[in-house]
Amino acid sequence: MARKVLILGASYGSLLGTKLLMAGHHATLVCRDRTASLINAEGAEVRITLKGEGSPRSIRSADHPGKLDAVTPQAVDPADFDLVVLAMQEPQYSAPEIRVLMRRIAEAEVPCLSIMNMPPLPYLTRIAELGSIALDTVALEPAYTDASLWDRFQPGLMSLCSPDPQAFRPQGEANNILHVGLATNFKAAPFADPAHTRLLADLARDIDAVRLDGHEVPVKLRVHDSLFVPMAKWAMLLAGNYRCLTLGGQRPIAEAVNDEIEIARSVYTFVNMLTAKLGAAPEDQVPFQKYATAAATLTKPSSAARAVGSGATTIERVDRLVQLIGEQVGMRHPAADALVRVVNARLLRNEEALIAAADDRSAA
Repeated sequence: MARKVLILGASYGSLLGTKLLMAGHHATLVCRDRTASLINAEGAEVRITLKGEGSPRSIRSADHPGKLDAVTPQAVDPADFDLVVLAMQEPQYSAPEIRVLMRRIAEAEVPCLSIMNMPPLPYLTRIAELGSIALDTVALEPAYTDASLWDRFQPGLMSLCSPDPQAFRPQGEANNILHVGLATNFKAAPFADPAHTRLLADLARDIDAVRLDGHEVPVKLRVHDSLFVPMAKWAMLLAGNYRCLTLGGQRPIAEAVNDEIEIARSVYTFVNMLTAKLGAAPEDQVPFQKYATAAATLTKPSSAARAVGSGATTIERVDRLVQLIGEQVGMRHPAADALVRVVNARLLRNEEALIAAADDRSAA
């Protein structure tokens, strides 16, 4: 049975969308008008290297049984879909037209799978309800661009999926093209309702069965029993992605991890200890050496670092979220705290530059 999946975000979201198409399901991407027109006219293309091959294949949406289309936020009815995937970065949901759509998604009571690095607050409410520790989610709101955005969502209808695959839009190419740099799997936690979890499991099974010229296609959807499996990404983010930022610029993930490997290991271990205190089991986590080996292939700065380097004043703040959770449970780490200060300083610098530029325009 073909399922209809609404995906907010046509960049990273097109990776999961393409996997669904290959499995015979239908994906609708929510994006800006120009990108929607391009995708509806030409489809989407994902470039990915299959196991044993030396160069990436171009997987085009038109070549597969599922249907792909793209719409603007105003033109979609969430109630028409079996599943909503949140595939944008957390600050993007505060845009006025997306806020309206998010409210309609919440009112439609459609199960939502977040593949943000930043866990939606309703998901953290599910963690708090487990009772492992008395987690105060209200005290975590300062880590979010606009925490009120999540007020209408039912915790049981929100699940989290670790966005482990690394993908990017190649510079200078069209917005309907995505290149996969690290073809790892999406790792999803269960929903509160077993029927919604079965929906995820069915999608995962269908994606798993896809073959391209007899070859398996990397990037699978894996559904786990634990709510904590997606949180394994937090240690990676703080040990590598955010540490790409320095006060003077940015550096590749490989350098941030492997050129200062003992600092990276220490931060990684601290974050894993923190998620363990929340309730994560050892099997929910990824060993540091496995991460460091994968990080050695990541020769670009993280998307967060690139965004700050391009002048962004808001990014996903998993670093701040981890710090706030740590404060609640009595856990601190000097390198993690220093990291938060660096990110704060770089974002403040961008904000001051933006204000100065606006003042210059007003004075001209």
